[in-house]
Order: sequence, then structure tokens, then C-alpha cells
Amino acid sequence: MPAKKKSSSRRYSKGASKTVASAVRRKKSGTLRSGKGGKGGKVKSRKQAIAIGLSEARQKGQKVPSKKSSRSKAA
Repeated sequence: MPAKKKSSSRRYSKGASKTVASAVRRKKSGTLRSGKGGKGGKVKSRKQAIAIGLSEARQKGQKVPSKKSSRSKAA
């Protein structure tokens, strides 16, 4: 009989979810901008909006998994 998988805790905190939801709402209203100081232009993709929301959550110190490094993909 295989061992039961232990129920894991949340990967993202509730606060982080709210931050991401806020970023997606700003994208829909057209006010979410990319880059430092919003100089990168309007965000057009949903994935980019989620990434910005997660980044903002990290800056606030909310529970969010660390960013995946691009070096591991190259190997």
C-alpha cells in the first residue's frame, strides 16, 4: 500500500493572492504598466500581469515561492 501524501500548506499566502488579483484587475482596466516606474508601456498579457503581481507580493514580504532562475532552464 503506497504511503499517503501529507497535506501540504499553502504555496502562496492569501495576501499574495490579493496582490495578484489586484494586478490582474489593473491590467483589465488598462492601468498596469511594466518596467521601472511604469516606463515599459502597457501590459497586454495575462501571464505578465500575474508575474508583476507575484513580484509585488515578494517586495511586500508575502509568502510567495522564490523566482525560478533562468540558468536551470539552459541545462
